[in-house]
Amino acid sequence: MQTTYYKNQSVQQPQFIAEICFDYYNERLRIDDYRGNPVQLVNWMEEEAVKNKFQKIIVKTRHEDLSFWIQQGYLYEGEFSSYFNGASAFAMCKYLNVERRNSSYWLDEDNILKGVVKLPQGTAQSPLPEKYTLRMADEGDVKSLSDLYGKVFEVYPTPMDDPDYVLKMIKSGTLFCVIEHEQKIISAASADVNSTYHNAEITDCATLPEHRKAGLMKHLVDQLENELFDRNIYCAYSIARALSFGMNAVFHQKGYMYKGRLANNCKIFDKYEDMNIWVKDLSS
Repeated sequence: MQTTYYKNQSVQQPQFIAEICFDYYNERLRIDDYRGNPVQLVNWMEEEAVKNKFQKIIVKTRHEDLSFWIQQGYLYEGEFSSYFNGASAFAMCKYLNVERRNSSYWLDEDNILKGVVKLPQGTAQSPLPEKYTLRMADEGDVKSLSDLYGKVFEVYPTPMDDPDYVLKMIKSGTLFCVIEHEQKIISAASADVNSTYHNAEITDCATLPEHRKAGLMKHLVDQLENELFDRNIYCAYSIARALSFGMNAVFHQKGYMYKGRLANNCKIFDKYEDMNIWVKDLSS
């Protein structure tokens, strides 16, 4: 197993400050926030991307800087509404090789999305099926959670099959919700909370194949949203595999808005996958 999947770093240079993720596993550089001189930032981060043999750069920028990034040759791929304490973050991207830029499944994903958005939103949810129980996870669940992720995902952008990594996430404030069947965790999802900007990513959604027809994920998302609302976190978003009708349908039907698609964003299963952005305002 690769020892370093990613590294988050606060970079301070004389003319700019930036919060940066060096994502070695997914071969990309991600700028989560910055201030100061953006021209100097561009020069620095493009040098870093080449140095680390990264193929993609993602910048989360505010509305007032959109035209600057377009002038620098960056492409708009989507919006995270209310990400920065109520202000939107816009995903501006640059590709450093042709293979990473081109998506072989884009039209298929358009057709999947077309089918998803035809589904009714806000429909009454059936109760949790008999013999299934839902609860929030704690540190005692890390082994069972890592086992679940190891079974569901042969390849995943983060080492969720490592109990130590899952424990680190829980200790850092990530919320996990699980569903059990016969006292075994068979489905789970998490909310990765950003306490600085008061947003949360609904992620790490996994269900064992034999339980996928039970509609469990909607119940997990419901519970995570309630937990976030109680913590005054109103911006919830998710990044779903664009090729998955089921996961996109869950977020659409739960009232999330489609806000764009990140091309060849991360490794899942056997390849780089395009990811759809879904955003919801939990205060409304």
